Amino acid sequence: MYSERGEVILDPMVGAGTTLIEAKLLGRDAIGLDINPEAVELAKKALEFRHRPVSRQEVKVGDARDLSFLADDSIDLVLTHPPYMNIIRYSEGKIAGDLSNIGSLPRFCDEIEGVGREVYRVLRPNRHCAILMGDTRRGRHYVPLAFNVMLRFQNVGFILKEDIIKVQHNCSATERWRWKAKRDKFYLIMHEHLFVFRKPGRGEDLTRVRWSRSL
Repeated sequence: MYSERGEVILDPMVGAGTTLIEAKLLGRDAIGLDINPEAVELAKKALEFRHRPVSRQEVKVGDARDLSFLADDSIDLVLTHPPYMNIIRYSEGKIAGDLSNIGSLPRFCDEIEGVGREVYRVLRPNRHCAILMGDTRRGRHYVPLAFNVMLRFQNVGFILKEDIIKVQHNCSATERWRWKAKRDKFYLIMHEHLFVFRKPGRGEDLTRVRWSRSL
């Protein structure tokens, strides 16, 4: 919906490479980076298949908060799935700067805003950035991680276009939480948010959307 064949897609936290696999299947060029070298190797292996139409996918080690190798307004679409703080520690504290090692919500959001700022810079005007985020619990209480991330992306200038609810009932971590939910009387989290943001066009009158960023 948000890109055409031959355009360039960026996933700055590529993980095992799902975004780039789909880009290849749909004939989109794509760039993926991840701070974890092991994830980069997984993504490279996942892309070792032939497909027509031929497109180009590049994967490398990098930090989503520093996209200085990319020019301003050079990317047609951004898709990414950040870690949910330290719910799953992908590098077990071994990689400096790994967002999955951050257990503080304010600090995590500060770093995510840095990601948003760089993504905003490299994205072409009037194009889209989609972020898949979930929430978590601390003890018995709900932590609205996704909405905190949404606000941080709005802080850097993005306009929220869609909030798509991804319903899920089969997470690998579900069983780990089931007994806690019964003991402490809370509901299991069965959804994630896919936020689709738009970067305003050059000279765009934002009066009509200003209310969406007033929070």
